[in-house]
This record gives sequence, C-alpha cells and structure tokens, in this order.
Amino acid sequence: MSMPRLEDLEAFIAIADKGSLTAAARHLGRSLPSVSRSLAALENDLGVELIARTTRRSVATEAGLVFYRRVGAALSEIEAAKREALNRHSEPSGLLRITSSTGLGPLHIVPAVSAFLELHPKVDVELDLSDGYVDLIDRGFDLAIRTGELPDSSLKAKRVANFRRVVFAAPSYLARRGRPETPDDLATHECIVRTAAQEGDAWSFLVDGRPTVVKVAGRFRASGSPATIEAAVEGLGIANAPLWQVLSLVDRGAIELVLEAFEPPRLPMHAVWPATRLLPAKTQLFIEFFAARMKKERF
Repeated sequence: MSMPRLEDLEAFIAIADKGSLTAAARHLGRSLPSVSRSLAALENDLGVELIARTTRRSVATEAGLVFYRRVGAALSEIEAAKREALNRHSEPSGLLRITSSTGLGPLHIVPAVSAFLELHPKVDVELDLSDGYVDLIDRGFDLAIRTGELPDSSLKAKRVANFRRVVFAAPSYLARRGRPETPDDLATHECIVRTAAQEGDAWSFLVDGRPTVVKVAGRFRASGSPATIEAAVEGLGIANAPLWQVLSLVDRGAIELVLEAFEPPRLPMHAVWPATRLLPAKTQLFIEFFAARMKKERF
C-alpha cells in the first residue's frame, strides 16, 4: 500500500464534511472529476469503501468514519504546521490584543511589550488589565497572560514561568512583634488579608512535606494586592503575595521574607489563547518572546 497523496486525503475529508462530491469540489476549488478520481484512488489504495454514494448524498461508511477521525486530526495538524512555518517567514503586523491582571501588567507585560514593539514596528498592542475573568473569544482578545492553575477549558496554553508565593513583613513590624518560626505562629500575629483573593484568609504552606492551609486574621483587610503590600511596608502586619509583586521591595529592604522553609509549591504562569484560532505571526512571536524573557526573571 502506497502513501496516499495529500490532495486525495483532502478530497475525502471534504466529501465527508460536505455530504456530496459536488459540494466538496466547490469547497476545494477543484473539478468534480478530479475529486471523484481522488476518492477512487484512495479507496483502491486502502482496499475499502470509504464513502457510500447515493443519488442525493455521499455518506462515510463505518470504515470511512474511523479513517475520517484519524485523518481529519492529522490534516488539521499539517495545516497548523504550515501556518506556523509561514508565520516564521512573514513579518508580524496588525493589532495584538492582550489581557492580564492589574498586578502583572505594569511589572512584566508592559516592559515586554515595549521591547517587542521595538523589534516589530508593524505591530500595535492593546493591553487590557483586569483581575476578573475575561472571556477571550467574546471580548476578541488574541492572548491572555494568567497566573495560577488553569481551569479545564477549550483554551490552549503555554507555561512561561513558575513563581513563588511568599510571606513577608516590614523590618519595623518584625522588630516589634518578632518573626514567626512556623505557620502556626501566625495565629498570634497581625496578618493582612486580601479579601478579593481566592486564598483570602486561608494561606497555603508545605509542612513536613504535606500541603497545609492556615487560617489568618488581622486588623487590616483590603481588596487589592497593592493596598495589602503597602500595608505590610507600613508595618501593619504580615502579608502574602507572589514574589514577582514584591521583589523590588525585598531587594531594597522595605520588607523581609519569613517562613521561607514552608513555602507551598511554585505556581504556574501561562500564556493562553483561543484554541479555535490558528495563531498569526504577531501572537506566536509574542508568546515565544515573552516566554524567553520570563526565563531570565527571578520568580
């Protein structure tokens, strides 16, 4: 059995999809005799009838349906590979619409976009920052950069980083109240709760190799991470945030990390895009550019 020609496979898929040889020929921009010859060649090569023909319709046989499921997926991959190869040789252009969180955007997305635009002068970028769920397809976004575990969905994703979640306080607070030695010590400390966060007042740790959740409380609560981080800098208590949000504060000594031995496993950061779309050059290149840039960051 010889290797089927790509045009014969495309003809079979079109016939199964469109329900007739005439409709398939119209869809492919080929003549009816050409499509008929492709189907006959494929069936002769395989030694099995793939399409049952009637005067009104052409329907896949049981063997044809099995073949269709395999070949359809393979042709989709071939088309995606062709588009990706074309993208790599074409200059990216047009508007790239990105969405991300209010914390991540200014710190990492904007600097990456600035460097990317310098390399690709025909690309424009629109960045939307929101801490709520954003439907990429309904809102017309090309790409999202999201932190944390992803829910099951039809979206495609590429992991671009793994980041630490840390606990910290100002030196003035630690001098006044002492350093917690274990997560259980937080019960006797002022803890700053971010009310809008999923973890809220239940902070995750790793104790003796086991995931442990500790309930915390304090006199100051706020909905946004900028407010809770600033409260920690002001000495109001102990706070919890991704390291990438507070790294500059750690470096200049405005806050100190505590309970580092009990940090939970690192969380992922993903680039996410609709699975229904073949990625244009601008999107594919930005994902690769951003992923390479994040490998150089301290997380």
